Amino acid sequence: MLIRNLKDCAEFISGDGCVLREILHPDKMDLKLGYSLAHAIVHPGDITKPHRLKTSEVYYIIEGEGVMHIDEETALVRAGATVYIPPMAVQFIKNSGKKDLVFLAIVDPAWRVEDEEVLTGCR
Repeated sequence: MLIRNLKDCAEFISGDGCVLREILHPDKMDLKLGYSLAHAIVHPGDITKPHRLKTSEVYYIIEGEGVMHIDEETALVRAGATVYIPPMAVQFIKNSGKKDLVFLAIVDPAWRVEDEEVLTGCR
């Protein structure tokens, strides 16, 4: 049985600029998973860098509120919202609230550095 506690997962700044903790990743643990799961935080007023993945991604918003940008679309997201991000879509999220925007990110197939492109000069 594997049980991971969030506080035991190392915190780091991801390529898009959010505070990230990888909870489950099949390349870093002996797991038979096709996806990866991470916990992300965007602080009030912060915005992640526009980026795109070759893979699909799902955000599940746990706390806070923000504005999700996917290609040319934008939408307000709050706790309880689930966002599907298709492969190769340009995405970023802005924390529009007064407290941390906290969400889970599921990448399928599992996130790999070579599958992500952080973009410059767009927003």
